[in-house]
Amino acid sequence: MGSFAAISQTATVSGVVRGIDNDPVPDVTIGVKENPTYMTNTDVNGAYSIVIDAGKPQTLIFFNSSFEQLIYTVNAKPGQALTFSPKMKFKNALDEVVFIDRNPDPITPLDPKVYTQLPSPTGNIEDLLKTTGIGVSSNNELSSGYSVRGGNFDENLVYVNDIEVYRPFLVRSGQQEGFSFANPSMVQSINFSAGGFEAKYGDKLSSVLDITYRKPMKFEGSASASFLGGNVQVEGISKNRLLAWSIGTRYRSNVYLLKSLDTKGEYRPSALDVQTFLTFDINAKWKVEFLGNIANNKYLVIPTNRETNFGTVNNALRFRVYFDGQELMQYTTFMGGLSTTFKPDAKTKLKLITSAYRANEEEIYTIQGQYYIDQLEADLGKPNFGQVAFNRGIGTFINNGRNYLTANVYNIEHKGIRIIHEGSDFKWGARYQMEQIEDKLSEWKAIDSAGYFVPWSADKIELNDVYKTKISLPSSRIQGYAQYSIDKLLRDSSDLSFTAGIRGNYWTVNQQFVFSPRVTIAYRPNWKTDWLFKLSGGLYYQPPFYRELRGIDGQINKNVKAQRSIHIVFSGDYIFKMWNRPFKLIMAGYYKHLNDLVTYEVDNVRIRYFANNNSDGYAAGTDIRINGEFVKGVESWASIGFLRTYEYSKDNIHYVYYNKDQEEIIKGYTFDQVKTDSVQVDPGHIPRPTDQLVTFGLFFQDYLPKKPQFKFNLNLQFGSGLPFGPPTHLRWQQLLRMPPYRRVDAGFAYNAIKENREIKTKNFFSNIREMWIFLEVFNLLQIQNTVSYTWIQDVTGNRYAIPNYLTNRQLNLRLQIKF
Repeated sequence: MGSFAAISQTATVSGVVRGIDNDPVPDVTIGVKENPTYMTNTDVNGAYSIVIDAGKPQTLIFFNSSFEQLIYTVNAKPGQALTFSPKMKFKNALDEVVFIDRNPDPITPLDPKVYTQLPSPTGNIEDLLKTTGIGVSSNNELSSGYSVRGGNFDENLVYVNDIEVYRPFLVRSGQQEGFSFANPSMVQSINFSAGGFEAKYGDKLSSVLDITYRKPMKFEGSASASFLGGNVQVEGISKNRLLAWSIGTRYRSNVYLLKSLDTKGEYRPSALDVQTFLTFDINAKWKVEFLGNIANNKYLVIPTNRETNFGTVNNALRFRVYFDGQELMQYTTFMGGLSTTFKPDAKTKLKLITSAYRANEEEIYTIQGQYYIDQLEADLGKPNFGQVAFNRGIGTFINNGRNYLTANVYNIEHKGIRIIHEGSDFKWGARYQMEQIEDKLSEWKAIDSAGYFVPWSADKIELNDVYKTKISLPSSRIQGYAQYSIDKLLRDSSDLSFTAGIRGNYWTVNQQFVFSPRVTIAYRPNWKTDWLFKLSGGLYYQPPFYRELRGIDGQINKNVKAQRSIHIVFSGDYIFKMWNRPFKLIMAGYYKHLNDLVTYEVDNVRIRYFANNNSDGYAAGTDIRINGEFVKGVESWASIGFLRTYEYSKDNIHYVYYNKDQEEIIKGYTFDQVKTDSVQVDPGHIPRPTDQLVTFGLFFQDYLPKKPQFKFNLNLQFGSGLPFGPPTHLRWQQLLRMPPYRRVDAGFAYNAIKENREIKTKNFFSNIREMWIFLEVFNLLQIQNTVSYTWIQDVTGNRYAIPNYLTNRQLNLRLQIKF
């Protein structure tokens, strides 16, 4: 009787949730505001059914991170069955539903759910960006760094919940990196711009990655484990719905991957971080959020030996090294951010953000290597083909370093938005930031070739690349912006939107103020086909951070000014149907005119600046991307990019010397080294370190038609060769090209426990909402990709470029659950 009474006091609401394109929307969370215990999700067909209390008004909240939140109030009679099938509007915006950006700005939303299917060697969310982001390239699967349309790693802005995050300073190679900041399990939305971004974003030359963490709606969590590590994330919300919390921790060790490198030894890498995101909904007008992170990344290696074959078929060489010593790279970071949001009315939002960041980094290494360069037998007819024919040189090198860096960054920022009227808004912001850098650099190299130190001296030992500095640099920055947007429907039903903004930035070190105007125009014509055209551009500055001030010799130049870029980006988005399935084509062309560039060189992932503004240049190219359901029900995409980026500097003007026989004198090659003549050479524009003519990316998903729980995905990346050269720190000599980067990763997945299954009996597995088992094959084609070169010089000055290869083929087993 009691059960019947309980049922009679409730009612049900059911229906199908669709988008404005009339397609069903899965994974929409429906909750009852007055009774949080009532909650459900739409299934793959968009269908839902939820129980509500009868006899009183009940507020249904429909929520999905990709759509505008929808609220529906209903008052049902006991036992009544109501039907409500709403249409949700897609949300391509960074703010909350009340403050949706009306204009189609040059921001591309990325689906964070795809990351769980992606075979990722690093466990970083940036791997998704490398595959899906237009204009993005990366030639190192071990690093979270990426290049965007000719820029380097330091030219990319990264925000998490409006807080700017930073890369480590001292990292030299991808295997030394640990986790990047963002925890993929906590991410709600990812927005990316490859250039021409608005004034509300900061001062960098290349791109913006804007990540927003998810506000929990109920208690749930996820966990995963693999040969490379694991993570656990738990989230929930209080009974009164005022406090929502999310905590995630990650651990990773790349020992399994690093064992496939040419350098053998004892690897002990580890990365651990803990993050928490708290949301306090004080009332309808006030909200407080806290984001905290503690991370420790440690890379210890005790190398023993290395063997690398290189050269050509007719001139095959072998480089063997026997090591002593060890290398330790460790950095610990702490970050805390607190934001308060106040909404005085329905058209205004004010936000105050404070954050503090601290990084402690140390790099301690002493490595001695005794090396042999051997000529391999290239004659197929000889029995020792491929074996050592004779020795071409022996030597010893010692690399020593004791480097320590501490960085502290504190800031306070105000951001606001005011909706003026339907279709237009005004945004503004101001930020004050303090920085304190403590840097102690002490490193040197010694090279002994055939019993002689290089460079050779009769009376003393000459060391190479000796740097000893101790620097303390306090500074402050003041930034501000204002931006106006309007979206207007024209008489012919075409849509025209316009955004214009300005930024200002002042840094106390170089005492430079920069002014950055930016404009975006978008036009959606009233055609039978769905096109959107966007033109964006402006004057972009990148004031130097500490890294740009420190030159090759370790000294800082406080007179380095901001780099400048004039951006022009034109793009067209075309949404269409093929095979009766949705597709989207994006085409973009861009040109960047670059001035006051800080010249740099790249070794693996280490960027070394020359600490001057002596270069000008340009970057031009085009990007094309298509995504859609190549296989019904799952999304795949392919992208291709073409790029040219060159620079010019008077520092590259040099002399070429000749001997009496008019032979060009090349150290280590020319017999007569006596100079009798010279010619001044101006090489003109030379390729920048990120010049990469062609990049191609493909992510393809498929499943077995009769057993859709079995899925397959393929991630392919190609990039033509990047420039490189000898470690002379002379840019005009760095015109050689690496081999192209080619990599294919494959993943096989089994959905062992489905999310929306019917639970018939209660057991342990009833608590698991979903379970996936992944078998991943990294570097499926076993291609040896070159990331950098080790240069060996003999006593005659002859140099050998020994390629440093990335990881070989590896298998990885990964278990992922949601509860």
